[in-house]
Amino acid sequence: MKLSRFATFALAFAVIAGGLFAADPPPWAYGFEGPPQPGAAPAPVGPANTDQTPRSLPGAKGQFARAQIANRFGPADWFPEDHPTMPDVVAHGKQPNVWACGLCHYPNGKGRAENAGVNGLPTDYFIHTMNDFKNGNRKSSDPRKANTNLMVQFAKNMSDDEIKAAAEYFGAMKWTPWIKVVETKMAPKAKPNNGLFIVEGKEMEPLGNRILETPVNGEATEVLRDPHSGFTAYVPMGAVKKGEALVTKGGGGKTIACANCHGADLKGLGPVPGLAGRSPSYLMRQMFDMQQGSRKGTWTELMKPVVANLTTDDMMNIVAYTASLMP
Repeated sequence: MKLSRFATFALAFAVIAGGLFAADPPPWAYGFEGPPQPGAAPAPVGPANTDQTPRSLPGAKGQFARAQIANRFGPADWFPEDHPTMPDVVAHGKQPNVWACGLCHYPNGKGRAENAGVNGLPTDYFIHTMNDFKNGNRKSSDPRKANTNLMVQFAKNMSDDEIKAAAEYFGAMKWTPWIKVVETKMAPKAKPNNGLFIVEGKEMEPLGNRILETPVNGEATEVLRDPHSGFTAYVPMGAVKKGEALVTKGGGGKTIACANCHGADLKGLGPVPGLAGRSPSYLMRQMFDMQQGSRKGTWTELMKPVVANLTTDDMMNIVAYTASLMP
C-alpha cells in the first residue's frame, strides 16, 4: 500500500513522538564532530606511553617524562601541595583493571571536558554514582564514548572501601573557577583528540549551534596533564541569558527551576551536586543521557521530569548559563 505524503509525514511524526527513534547525541558534548554511524563502537585503548623525555611545568618542583605523566598506575603529581594525601586507589589505582583516578581526573579532581570534575562532589553522590556504573545504570548515549566503558570496568573492580576513600578524598576539596565562558559567533578551529577538542592554530570558524569547550593551552592539558591549566567554553550569542530563564524560572513550565534541588546558588545542597562553574560538555552529556534513558538509577528518576520536555538547544543554553556562574 502506497501512503500519501501527508500519511507518511503523520506516521513519521507518530513514530518519533512515540519515542521509537532516539535523538542523535549532540556530538560536541561527547568529543566528536558528527553523530555516530550505525555500528559505531569505541576505539580500543592504545598502548602505554613510553616517551622518557623530561618535561617541566611553571611552578612545579619536579620534572616528569611523558611515560610517567600518562602512567595508568601512578601518574605524575605536579603539585602535591595542592591537595590532601591521596588514597592509594586515587594515586595508583589497582592493577590490572583500575587505573589511578588521578590520571584522568587529576590529583586535584578538576577533571577535563571529556570526563568529569569530581572535586567538591558530595560523598554520598559520588558513591551512588560509582554504584550506578557498577550496576549498569550509567552508560553513554554515544557508543563511541570509550571512557564511559572504562568507568564501568573500574567501578566493577573497586571495593566499597576504595570507592568511599576516593569519594571522601575528592569531596574534601572545594570546587574553584576552572572554565571561562565566552559568547561568540566565531570560535577557534579545533579538532577532536581523545575526546577533547584541541585548538591547533589561529584559524577561526563559525561556532554555529554548539558549545566548544577547549583547553586554554592544548599542550599543557593533553601532553603534560597540567592540573592548573583550565578551559574556555565558547557558547552561542544569547545562550547564557536563555539558559538563565530556564534555570531560574523553569522556562514558563517547560522544566523545573534548578535551585529547588541544587541549592539557591547552584553550588549543591546536601547530597545533590553543584552545577555552578562545572563543565558544560559534561553536564550536557548527563542531561541528554538521562533524557534518552542511557543514565538510570534512583536519583536519575528525579531528573527525568526535569529534562523530559527540553530540546537539545534548551539543554545547551542551560549548561552555558551554569558554566558561567562563579562556583
